Amino acid sequence: MMIDQINETFPKWEFVGYFDDGIAKGSVINGLPVLGNSLDLLSQSAILHVVFAIGNPIIKKDVIEKVGVNTNLIFPTLIHPSALIGKDWVSIGEGTIIAAGNIITTNIAIGKHVILNLSCTVGHDTKISDFCSIMPGVNISGEVLFEECVYVGTGAKIINQVTVGARTVIGAGAVVSKSYPSDLTLVGIPAKPLSSR
Repeated sequence: MMIDQINETFPKWEFVGYFDDGIAKGSVINGLPVLGNSLDLLSQSAILHVVFAIGNPIIKKDVIEKVGVNTNLIFPTLIHPSALIGKDWVSIGEGTIIAAGNIITTNIAIGKHVILNLSCTVGHDTKISDFCSIMPGVNISGEVLFEECVYVGTGAKIINQVTVGARTVIGAGAVVSKSYPSDLTLVGIPAKPLSSR
């Protein structure tokens, strides 16, 4: 578990349980209880640090906007100790999760509530906007812009100097070699629109 691995290097967190809209309160996952659902988060009266590990960017944004009005919730940024992050001009927003094996270079802006899953690379001068979800093994070349709520499937490659519009889904293994607007599903090598949503 990522929290345990972070605590081995920087003891900081006590993982108390989960909140899940699809699993009954009191259920046990990996030895820890389900404490409630998003409505329970909304009514939380004590300070609580919460991280949203929701892969679907649109659902993630919806849940966070719903519960984020509760000022008792704090959204920490979690960075695995094995992630390599450039020391120059890198910004990472609240609630973002950077998993093991990521390499993040220089002049990078990563927004709020982004997931960079295992072993991704992010090239220079890239911006990843809020609520994006990047699955394992994705390679993002330099000067790339992901607008809000982009989902990138496992092993996809994004060639340099492209923009991917908001809410676009990039399929696993796709190679994106040119810019695309919002609300598309891109698949293949080179990636082409499958459908408009």
